[in-house]
Amino acid sequence: MSTTTFVYGDGTWGGDVAVTPSLAIEVQDGDIATVDYRPAPEGRGRFYLGFQPRDFFDDPTESDPVDLDAEAEAFAEWALLVGAVDVEAKHVRRLLAEEHVDEPEDTFVEETVQRLVRLVGLPVPDGLDGGDDLV
Repeated sequence: MSTTTFVYGDGTWGGDVAVTPSLAIEVQDGDIATVDYRPAPEGRGRFYLGFQPRDFFDDPTESDPVDLDAEAEAFAEWALLVGAVDVEAKHVRRLLAEEHVDEPEDTFVEETVQRLVRLVGLPVPDGLDGGDDLV
């Protein structure tokens, strides 16, 4: 399985994930993107785009359940911290990986990652393009 990680910290892609606020997006084989953001409320700070790992691998131990509404709300608040546009949680929520989805809206999860990044007003990181191999 090939994975590529994009880190936003210190106000730029390629920044330090240890700095707050920060964002890390790990893209796996065009099917799953794990989004980790800090700061986040207790018990929040991670959601998925494309498929949730627990569904993709048909194994509930692959990922914890996600409260999609709470994560969308928390991520919209996070966007304000990085000086991004004021985004409504309902627009974030539309992009999050649902449970037990047969096929996500976008063919490649990189497309959904681009939509999320643009939604919150961040530039698309170099090397993130839908469907191409990320090296």
